[in-house]
Amino acid sequence: MIKFVRGFLTGAVIGVTVSAFVTGIIIENVPLILAGVGLPFAYGLLRFVAGMPRRAREAAVVPRVALAKIESLRAGGTETGDVPVRFDLTIAPHGEPSFRAEACLDVNLVDLPGYRPGDVLVVAYPPDRPWKARIVEPDAEWARRAAGATLASAPESTVARKPSTGAGPGFLVLLGLLVGAAVVVLQFRAELFAPAAEASEASSAAEPTSVTSSSGSATVTVGPGQSLADAGELRRAVDGLAQHADVAKVLTAVVEEHRLSVVFAPTGVTVPSFDLRALPVDRVPALVAKARSTLEVGAPQTWQVTVVPFAGAVTLRIVVTGPDGSASLGG
Repeated sequence: MIKFVRGFLTGAVIGVTVSAFVTGIIIENVPLILAGVGLPFAYGLLRFVAGMPRRAREAAVVPRVALAKIESLRAGGTETGDVPVRFDLTIAPHGEPSFRAEACLDVNLVDLPGYRPGDVLVVAYPPDRPWKARIVEPDAEWARRAAGATLASAPESTVARKPSTGAGPGFLVLLGLLVGAAVVVLQFRAELFAPAAEASEASSAAEPTSVTSSSGSATVTVGPGQSLADAGELRRAVDGLAQHADVAKVLTAVVEEHRLSVVFAPTGVTVPSFDLRALPVDRVPALVAKARSTLEVGAPQTWQVTVVPFAGAVTLRIVVTGPDGSASLGG
């Protein structure tokens, strides 16, 4: 059970470490980056401290000494004078059945010819972990035994191996990795995805959703996620309409939450008019905010700003409607 828990925790630490480091870089969060770097060291220290009692118990076990016959050996490469050699051994403990095991030993190039298949060595191994056999330098008594011993080869089916834990720990490592990564991403999802969302909204707000124009009127409609009371939205709507119609002579304009409606002055008739592009759009958001906060009509509310020319100037009047009626405010 401990191996399964350890596997899950190891995977979770890996997932949190990688996810925290990458997320910290993306959102420029230095503490998160440092946490991602420091977590493996803290986990390693915890594993070391937690494993001290087990290592102490294993160290207290008296190793068993036995004779071993070299079945085969394979030397590895090296750039130094010592060559790592892997020995396939038949170990013959006194009074117990022989078995096969592997052992590694660094052998000097000069001494390598002294190890041949069939030679008898002395090994030591923990009785409960025979796969951890190691070749040792024998004392005089064991050297005498090895010199005159003849050992029969044990069948390969008796090879001592570390017990397999199956696929469970590996699966839990993967599960822990995914859970650890998900925890960090979910914790900082607002910072991770807000820039993309804002960019998408800015892109969609760059142009009006639709413009409908005729000889006497025109309408600009923006999407449900936008409001003409937001900073810059009304200016974009006006500029968008100016690309489709002549807005130099406007008789009246009505601004609502998602729609700008314009009536053009009749051609050939002298009536007061104004250039829509000269509309004081910066005053509209402030006027809407003031009206919605001061006019007591209940909630929810709808609002409408009417723009008309009067005495050589442009006047704005907002009407706010709610459950308690309507009220107006000039600006």
